[in-house]
Amino acid sequence: MSAQRVIRQEDVIQSVADAFQFISIYHPLDFVEAVKAAYEREESPAAKDALAQILINSRLCAEGRRPLCQDTGIAVVFLKVGRDARWEGAMSVDEMVNEGVRRAYLNPDNPLRASVLADPAGARRNTRDNTPAVIHYEIVPGDRVEVTCAAKGGGSENKAQFTVLNPSDSLVDWVLSVLPRMGAGWCPPGILGIGIGGTPEKALLLAKEALLAPIDIQALRARGPRNRAEELRLELMEKVNDLGIGAQGLGGLTTVLDVKILDYPTHAASLPVGLIPNCAATRHVHFTLDGSGPAAFTPPPLSAWPEVAWDGPARSRRVNLDALTKADTAQWRAGEQLLLSGKLLTGRDAAHKRIADMVARGEPLPVDFRNRFIYYVGPVDAVRDEAVGPAGPTTASRMDKFTELMLGEQVGLIGMVGKSERGPGTIASLRAHGGVYCIAVGGAAYLVSKAIKAARVLAFPELGMEAVYEFEVVDMPVTVAVDSSGESVHESGPREWRMRIGKIPLAGH
Repeated sequence: MSAQRVIRQEDVIQSVADAFQFISIYHPLDFVEAVKAAYEREESPAAKDALAQILINSRLCAEGRRPLCQDTGIAVVFLKVGRDARWEGAMSVDEMVNEGVRRAYLNPDNPLRASVLADPAGARRNTRDNTPAVIHYEIVPGDRVEVTCAAKGGGSENKAQFTVLNPSDSLVDWVLSVLPRMGAGWCPPGILGIGIGGTPEKALLLAKEALLAPIDIQALRARGPRNRAEELRLELMEKVNDLGIGAQGLGGLTTVLDVKILDYPTHAASLPVGLIPNCAATRHVHFTLDGSGPAAFTPPPLSAWPEVAWDGPARSRRVNLDALTKADTAQWRAGEQLLLSGKLLTGRDAAHKRIADMVARGEPLPVDFRNRFIYYVGPVDAVRDEAVGPAGPTTASRMDKFTELMLGEQVGLIGMVGKSERGPGTIASLRAHGGVYCIAVGGAAYLVSKAIKAARVLAFPELGMEAVYEFEVVDMPVTVAVDSSGESVHESGPREWRMRIGKIPLAGH
């Protein structure tokens, strides 16, 4: 009988820490290859530009060893523990994992953004180190420990869907009905994880686990399906892409790069279905602890990333934010590309709530927002000579309830920058006030940060990454998503490309 393996506490901690650092910097190469293939076949100029930015950002992060996205995610860890493994150390396994997460997110060479809040229905206090992780266990035969670490951003997690269908209902019809309603806040193109069966919580767990498998839809298409789950994968891959949603929701040929499905036996009266998307910052890695020491992670060679000729800046209108008026923004049209230079304010959920409360109490605001643009962002802390760390956009629709206030006389903004679509109320407010909404590419956070030359906190410093900053930007690339007439590219783009693809009829037709 072989000697029992000893899984040492420090090996677990350091392996988890190294894993989360690694996935913050490096896309899985199967994802890079899938995005490259999507870029090469894309015919929509706006979507092709977004895919180019995602690929360039991915290479820049590998070169600079900085996070792919400013939302460095909530830490999710799956552990398959060999029943014969023996542990060495005083900590519980949860404590080991959380110490690894803490070490990763507080790494001074590449600090990751702490996004986890305790007391979620109350004070919502930031834990400051991104702990605790969400940890799942399975006891399996053997004496090793299999570990999968994933970092899931809020934009994609917030778009998770769940339903219990009747056994005779069409799962495909349900997915096709919810995808358009999910909008672009999950930063397509990405991967859909679908869990079928079990109980409600099991279906969602299966969906999350499904996202951890390699991208292999093209190999599946080449060999053909062998079971119903594989048939569903191929059918959904085609029909979801036929919706024309496209990269960043701008309209195009590729919305998903793969559809992954796991299933489990279920009750005769039930068909639980969970759906969770993975975004353009897909991040996960698997490793094994066998008692021989901590896991080792080898960076891919830079030659694995394609060289992409990004011509967006050459086609863009240059904008001076410091001299901008509504007469200027009235000339912009939905879908037009811009390069922003000048002073750009920032603010997101917590800052908007503070501003709204101050206005309601009749208190003076700490910042003059009149005739200014605000960027919905929570940046990563800067290192070395950076003005700011990766600083991609957050989902704009969370700020919809504040838009009328922010554009109105009491605050006086003229424009906003974020990601994904705006709701009908916000579009009406933009039209009424002559405001505009632009998008930066979600999944290109480090590329965007290269345009930020200086940053200072103007208000609410206690909010950390949610404070109000003033960025000095030079040629920051954005696209007009809603112009001052209320035209929205997130409505017109997918509608145009759905018609071009011609396989899925328009709603109501």
